[in-house]
Amino acid sequence: MLLSRMKVVSFCHVLQGPACSQYLGDMGAQVIKIEPLQGERARRALSVDVGGLAGLYLTAFRNKRLFAVDLKSPEGIEVVLRLIDEADVVFENYRYGVMDRLGLGYEAIKARKPDIIYASGTGWGSKGPMLKRESQDLIIQGRTGMMSATGPDREHPRAVGSGIIDQHAGALCAMGIVAAYVRKLETGEGTRVESSLFAAGFDLQTEPLTFYMTKRPGAQVIDRDPHLATWYHLAPYGIYQLKDAPMVLSTSPMAKLADALDSDELRALENVDRYKDRDECARVVAEVLSKRTYAEVAEAFAANDIWFGPVHDFDDVAEDPQVEALEVFRKTDVEGRPVVLVNHPIRYDGQVPELRIKAYAVGEHTREILAERGYTQAQIDQLFARGIVTGPSSTKAPTIDKEDTATST
Repeated sequence: MLLSRMKVVSFCHVLQGPACSQYLGDMGAQVIKIEPLQGERARRALSVDVGGLAGLYLTAFRNKRLFAVDLKSPEGIEVVLRLIDEADVVFENYRYGVMDRLGLGYEAIKARKPDIIYASGTGWGSKGPMLKRESQDLIIQGRTGMMSATGPDREHPRAVGSGIIDQHAGALCAMGIVAAYVRKLETGEGTRVESSLFAAGFDLQTEPLTFYMTKRPGAQVIDRDPHLATWYHLAPYGIYQLKDAPMVLSTSPMAKLADALDSDELRALENVDRYKDRDECARVVAEVLSKRTYAEVAEAFAANDIWFGPVHDFDDVAEDPQVEALEVFRKTDVEGRPVVLVNHPIRYDGQVPELRIKAYAVGEHTREILAERGYTQAQIDQLFARGIVTGPSSTKAPTIDKEDTATST
């Protein structure tokens, strides 16, 4: 794989950090995930479980080995430092100041290993008045204006229905780490990499924010007909209910829509400004489409090169032939229970990355990692006995299942 030489020690939990390290692991990096003795927070998250397994944890658990250690003990810190001595990357997404208090902050690690790539995935960045406050995807969606812009008006803000900022922040941090790794291979130098949920929330809104911050049209510009998907596109860009199903419709001239549907109501709007009069355009389009079936409209739009599409629920997604073709999902099992994972989103030489490691048990690979670092069996047993590290009672090799299928459900 592409990153097979990269060695990562990851202090990550919940989603932003685990997503980042999973992207790197999918690309072949040798990732060691450091967990507290009781396991990381995502294992106990108050979210939907999957057959008794923590759904949040399963979101980003693959292709990394698990090492459970007491970071509050000097012996535990020393063990971790020996892991870092052989690493290219240290990655963490703890709250501000935690790594410094543990003696594992950037300056301490850089002093010990000058060529280290030290990456942090924070909530609010590395400075500013919010630095020490709690952060979460939902909180960031609210703070960055995303909810306000997603709702149809300022009085009805609406959250995006997934941890979109967590996931994006993880991807951005992985991108930064890979760039720093290229620099290290070329020059031997380390790099301080910093990403944040806050910055990722704005990055996701580059298009509307560029328009808004340049023009500053006023917050009232957000208010629009509820059929319109955004406040900054020309009508009829949005979602419309037909007689039997909803449809998404991109921007198209009213004359083109009128010809496709042979509609006098739409012809009457051929010369209107599709931004200034967006609400009226959306209202009329909605009324015209509400009297027709999806099949009827789809045939007319396809014949006239008008961009449109269905609105699928997750059951529809499971049966989508394009999902099957792209190998979006992967059927596998974890601890004997069937699960369906979302695959790595990129193909390399036409292939989806292999599922090399399925690590679920706390400290699953602690023993083998210590042995690789030169600890004797007696020393390993002593660390376990004293509660410095934990894991299964016997050595366990990385879980590799060649029967896993990278297919849709």
